[in-house]
Amino acid sequence: MPTYTYRCKQCGMEFDHFQSIADPPLQTCPSCNGPLERVITGGAGLIFKGSGFYITDYARKNSSGGSKNSEKSSTTEKKGSATNNNSSK
Repeated sequence: MPTYTYRCKQCGMEFDHFQSIADPPLQTCPSCNGPLERVITGGAGLIFKGSGFYITDYARKNSSGGSKNSEKSSTTEKKGSATNNNSSK
């Protein structure tokens, strides 16, 4: 639902009002009961509210069950342990 900006023709007060598109426009000023006009504005644009969206939120799961990083680290560990065993002999 959009937020509309209204301006009083009598006292000049401006205020924003959150209402449905189907609702009729406001007619009287809440401050002085004067006539209102709806102000045409550029709008606020697109606003995202919340903690945000991250690529990891919708990441695809690998069907192989492991990632490339875990395979590399396990290969490195095997090489490192083989080197340590040879140097101790």
